[in-house]
Amino acid sequence: MASNLGLLVPLTLIVFSVVSLPLPSTAISSCNDACKTLDDCAGQLICINGKCNDDPDIGSTECRHGSSPPPTTDNCKSSGTLVCDGKSYPTYTCSPAVTSSTTASLTLNDFSQGGDGGGPSYCDGNYHNNSERVVALSTGWFNNKSRCFNMIRITASNGKSVTAKVVDECDSRAGCDKEHGGQPPCQNNIVDGSSAVWDALGLNKDLGVVPVTWSMA
Repeated sequence: MASNLGLLVPLTLIVFSVVSLPLPSTAISSCNDACKTLDDCAGQLICINGKCNDDPDIGSTECRHGSSPPPTTDNCKSSGTLVCDGKSYPTYTCSPAVTSSTTASLTLNDFSQGGDGGGPSYCDGNYHNNSERVVALSTGWFNNKSRCFNMIRITASNGKSVTAKVVDECDSRAGCDKEHGGQPPCQNNIVDGSSAVWDALGLNKDLGVVPVTWSMA
């Protein structure tokens, strides 16, 4: 009897340990947010010393060496207005939070010289052929050029998805001038894609604006 009782206690401890394991976290954290595992961090971020940060192995730059990005929350509010041809447009310095499936509006942009995009792309100072899969992001998502040349994945409501390179900012703070091709400020949730992006997604370019989701590729 003594030997059976001796086995019962360790078995009880083992069962208790198994059933009391914590459930895995499903939270997705952004730059400098608290984390415990790699799965806690969004996109290409990894958990370093308890905080989500850039992955040095792949050279991601979302967090700019650990500095805090500008506010990107779902409570992003207009920072002012800009009047163009008698019409008022809201301006923004922030965008909704970036997640693994960020809701956005896909617009169509001509990135070539003389196109409706105005000046050359902000990331590299060059114009781009519309056969390239390139995009501009609203000011908050563009994040002071920190997403330049990063690849993002865009998914349309028809189930098709495509990767595209970030080369420009869709300025949410200014517009209606030559630099911006006479266009008003962008909304704070815009992914401005080239013709090649729309074609790859099988979308009708005559629509001009369609709902999509996007994430870091």
